[in-house]
Amino acid sequence: MAETMRAMILERAGVPLRPARLPVPEPGDGEVLVKVSACGVCRTDLHVVDGELPEPKLPLVPGHEIVGTVAKTGPGVAGMAPGERIGVPWLGHTCGECRYCREGRENLCDQPGFTGYTIDGGYAEYCVADARYVFPLGEAGKGGQEGQGADEAAAPLLCAGLIGYRALRMAGEAKVLGLYGFGAAAHIVAQVAVHQGRTVHAFTRPGDHAAQAFALGLGAAWAGSSDEPPPEELDAAILFAPVGALVPAALRAVRKGGTVVAAGIHMSDIPGFAYSILWGERVVRSVANLTRADGEEFLALAPKVPVTTHTRAYPLEAANEALSDLRSGALTGAAVLVP
Repeated sequence: MAETMRAMILERAGVPLRPARLPVPEPGDGEVLVKVSACGVCRTDLHVVDGELPEPKLPLVPGHEIVGTVAKTGPGVAGMAPGERIGVPWLGHTCGECRYCREGRENLCDQPGFTGYTIDGGYAEYCVADARYVFPLGEAGKGGQEGQGADEAAAPLLCAGLIGYRALRMAGEAKVLGLYGFGAAAHIVAQVAVHQGRTVHAFTRPGDHAAQAFALGLGAAWAGSSDEPPPEELDAAILFAPVGALVPAALRAVRKGGTVVAAGIHMSDIPGFAYSILWGERVVRSVANLTRADGEEFLALAPKVPVTTHTRAYPLEAANEALSDLRSGALTGAAVLVP
């Protein structure tokens, strides 16, 4: 009998994940088999499960914030051996041939593959990944954490951290920065921004005093509700909450020449707004996916800050509970599944 593994699978959008036993996948040309030790639960997973992102692979094993070790290498994999600790991100592969890939903008590839969306991901004991798109993470235990604890702490870096870092770069040299939605990504970005000498203002759901206290504890200069104006003009704002109504709110909060960065892969419709709040050379831009260069830069920077992730661990079979807690806003920090 072939070896099997535990997994949580999505059979249809809008229904809970189902626990299952699946065959352990075999790595193909250029791929590695990864033994998953931790997989973060990202808001993108929620968009996939809730049907807000179109045409996922079905049935699907979600999850794209994967930390694990190489269990086996497929043909053609060089420079990687069983036992190596690696991270598997959202960007699973690119075509390498379209205009965007040729221009060095692989995050905009016309024919990409995404872990936990078009490729089975890490809500399982094993997954396969293109060896060219994974990141070496070095030995667990560096930075004061050992073994499983280090893997749980690293998992949110693989998307919340990477996308947050790309969004921060898109905000330019902003000295006064607003973060709308203080969850997994914002709590990482806030630490990087404070490390860089920026002033951070955190915006949360109205009445979410726990998240506001969390933000202040991570170095934010001010924390309040998303329907409040900040105590000073912002140079830039990053929107992590997938709420379109926050775009005009952020435009009102940024100064002339300021930038509003929409960092999510999905957002509710943006309501109409007066041209006057865009005028003054304000900019609204989105962030799409990530490049491997983003990952290399951020993963080199994170230990220098150092970034400390705040996580809540769930067993693999409690994936639906973790998604529900994320959906309801019950989490402070990031959820991580531990097979």
